[in-house]
Amino acid sequence: MSDRLPGFSTLAVHAGAQPDPTTGARATPIYQTTSFVFNDADHAASLFGLQAFGNIYTRIGNPTNAVLEERVAALEGGTAALAVASGHAAQVVVLQQLLQPGDEFIAARKLYGGSINQFTHAFKSFGWNVVWADPDDVASFERAVTPRTKAIFIESIANPAGSITDIEAISTVARKAGVPLIVDNTLASPYLIRPIDHGADIVVHSLTKFLGGHGNSLGGIIVDAGTFDWSTGGKYPMLSEPRPEYHGIRLQETFGNFAFAIACRVLGLRDLGPALSPFNAFMILTGIETLPLRMQKHCDNAKAVAEFLAGHPAVASVSYAGLPNDKYHQLARKYAPKGAGAVFTFSLKGGYDAGVSLVSKLQLFSHLANVGDTRSLVIHPASTTHSQLDDAAKIKSGAGPDVVRLSVGIEDKEDLIADLEQALGA
Repeated sequence: MSDRLPGFSTLAVHAGAQPDPTTGARATPIYQTTSFVFNDADHAASLFGLQAFGNIYTRIGNPTNAVLEERVAALEGGTAALAVASGHAAQVVVLQQLLQPGDEFIAARKLYGGSINQFTHAFKSFGWNVVWADPDDVASFERAVTPRTKAIFIESIANPAGSITDIEAISTVARKAGVPLIVDNTLASPYLIRPIDHGADIVVHSLTKFLGGHGNSLGGIIVDAGTFDWSTGGKYPMLSEPRPEYHGIRLQETFGNFAFAIACRVLGLRDLGPALSPFNAFMILTGIETLPLRMQKHCDNAKAVAEFLAGHPAVASVSYAGLPNDKYHQLARKYAPKGAGAVFTFSLKGGYDAGVSLVSKLQLFSHLANVGDTRSLVIHPASTTHSQLDDAAKIKSGAGPDVVRLSVGIEDKEDLIADLEQALGA
């Protein structure tokens, strides 16, 4: 393609992929194998010693997964990526490289309920401590910084409310503190927002959602922006200090601007083991090929549905950044000019009981705990995804008792509106 940089849609179809050199297959094959033959003893030794790149064992890397990793890294504008078994696995592997027992990370309070639970409870057993900050108050991140702070974690579009986070402002706080900014970009996808362009150092996704897009395969991914200097201050010994597992290699020194992705693979994935199935990688790659088409349809439908709900007498309020009167509308115009995403919440005048009742009356919307499917989905977070939180925490996270979350699919918008109309009327 000469010197021309490919566009987003071209990358979504082609990045990382070549025809199979043995068979000529155009679609990326599923390399459904546990392990790979070495050329000779020296080749094997060089692979295990990180002196050469290549395939050893599918828990550590696989050619199908490698295409997925290169494609998402290209779409996000990163230097390298690592695919893992789920979005939750991605978060564990990322923070394992950054935190020692007793260390802290700051997280935005508006997050997916599963992440809140993981950060609050599961990570305690590792000695990792979360400090919560308000994404609507950037100064709260500054106040939360201590000498034990090792990272800041936010979502670009927050789940469940669909609120937009001011990535650049929080990136400034992270730079001042000398810590990396981690951005979960699941709800936006790189089609709407590329956090690295706004100061993120690490991007994570649940591939299960919009990138895969069809509700059929679990996966997660970590993208290294290549922007952070891991050697400063001795804060990150996993990257800056000699690794005894690899004959004293210093990962930052050896691998430069993709050292973090290497660390996640050879220190995280290798030892913790949350490997992504090559079959799932193949399914997610297929989904990514239509990401630009799907995301635009998702956004157009979501805006139409939000406008309908905003005018319905049974609805108390709608939280969708694509509406001109929404508090996050200006941030949406800045960060996501092509659309404010497909996930948002609305509050019912009938409170908790009305929310539970509504989800049971919808027919086209599927009642389940997922987002980012081609199909439209609905859930009442207070009784499901955020049920482990007390009422005050539910409200702070955007999942109050009266709140219903929609993930708007790619069906005809008129049919979606008709389904909501009948359910609200009932």
